[in-house]
Amino acid sequence: MKVEIWSDVMCPFCYIGKRRFESALAEFPQRDQIQVEWKSFQLNPQMKTEPGRSINDYLAETKGWTPDYAQQVNDHVTNMAAEVGLEYNMDKAVLANSFDAHRFLQFAKTKGLGDAAEEQLFKAYFTDGRNTADHDTLIELGTAIGLDAAELKAVLEGTRFSEDVRHDIYEAQQVGARGVPFFVLDRKYAVSGAQHTETFLNALQQSFGEWEKANPKPLVSLADGANCAVDGECD
Repeated sequence: MKVEIWSDVMCPFCYIGKRRFESALAEFPQRDQIQVEWKSFQLNPQMKTEPGRSINDYLAETKGWTPDYAQQVNDHVTNMAAEVGLEYNMDKAVLANSFDAHRFLQFAKTKGLGDAAEEQLFKAYFTDGRNTADHDTLIELGTAIGLDAAELKAVLEGTRFSEDVRHDIYEAQQVGARGVPFFVLDRKYAVSGAQHTETFLNALQQSFGEWEKANPKPLVSLADGANCAVDGECD
């Protein structure tokens, strides 16, 4: 059964949601029958990459907050992240347009490395303070998970996978995603936000139960012997 997850690199709740969903999946007995696909979403397509600019200043300007309130919000999500074992260093976060990071993800998906790429991007942004729009940084992240550096460099220097990113964003609108993270299970059920592990586990149980009924496994023959067929032939 497929689970699709729309997210953006700069979304702090997406990384937290990833960990909580992974915890639910670890408790799910049929986890080997779950296929997870990460999908692209841009919270701010017009964002300019501005290394050195404080994320608190950015939030204050775009949301009408005071810098002190922006700091309080970041402290809150940092504490939430710590509860699931993540280290957020929001003071080091580099404001970066996420489009090329999503192209990197799309390329990694063609190599079966979508989840590893997503993990690298989140860690780079929230923990390590890396510029996730910088091509050299993305190439470094890619080689760390086994992508070919020359092939990835060619992707980033061109426009490949741009349409894949845009298609994911279009699909998000079709399935009703207005924010991220947004989890869609078997294209029948949706879970919005970084819900608690129990919520994800309940969603997996409900959706998988219905999926399993609609997709019964064929019987495995353990032994063949003498029998009669419906046409009357016996052997």
